[in-house]
Amino acid sequence: MKVNNAEFIISAVGPDQYPTDALPEIALAGRSNVGKSSLINRMINRKNLARTSSTPGKTQHMNYYRVNQDMYFVDFPGYGYAKVSKTQRASWGKMVEKYMEERDTLKLILLVVDLRHPPTGNDKMMFDWLKHYDLPLCVVATKADKIPKTRWPKHIKIMKQELGVLPGDNFIPFSSELGLGREELWALIEDYSRHEAAEQAEETLDQDGPEDVTAGQSPLADEEAES
Repeated sequence: MKVNNAEFIISAVGPDQYPTDALPEIALAGRSNVGKSSLINRMINRKNLARTSSTPGKTQHMNYYRVNQDMYFVDFPGYGYAKVSKTQRASWGKMVEKYMEERDTLKLILLVVDLRHPPTGNDKMMFDWLKHYDLPLCVVATKADKIPKTRWPKHIKIMKQELGVLPGDNFIPFSSELGLGREELWALIEDYSRHEAAEQAEETLDQDGPEDVTAGQSPLADEEAES
């Protein structure tokens, strides 16, 4: 996908601040400092639109980034950072859970994990929760460039086994440094967005259908009768 325009829109703390333009939303979930901001920057070919930080837990809101006026990346607060208070973590959790359960414009959730290490307990819980509620999901295993290419199959196998990734589940190795996986991930995102648009068009056609069927003729019938 060619990105012509990308911009930060808002750091939202609740539904009253979410955009209302009904564009498709692609959410990113993952532990603190796993590389979600770097992934966004690589996807849009910008160095620092999504701000990266060496301090885990800095993202405390849901950050919206609009791409090409066509869609949003939504960066969730990172989970699993011990120095954040339990109260704050609980508040983030409720906000994110409510969003994922109720947000109609959410089209795909990217569960971002670190390919160098086995998934954390929080990674497993998030994966299980998303699968339980049958939410659209892709596991994106970042930092592939940090390990030798010959060891990728071993690390991928461990990650899939410990998360419980099944054949047919979306799984993409990724490197923000090298751009590995970028085109594959864009193709998946566009596929989910197009699928939803097609379903909406079909629903609209179904809603308009009875009136046209009752008329028993095509929209051009009146013009043909008059000619």
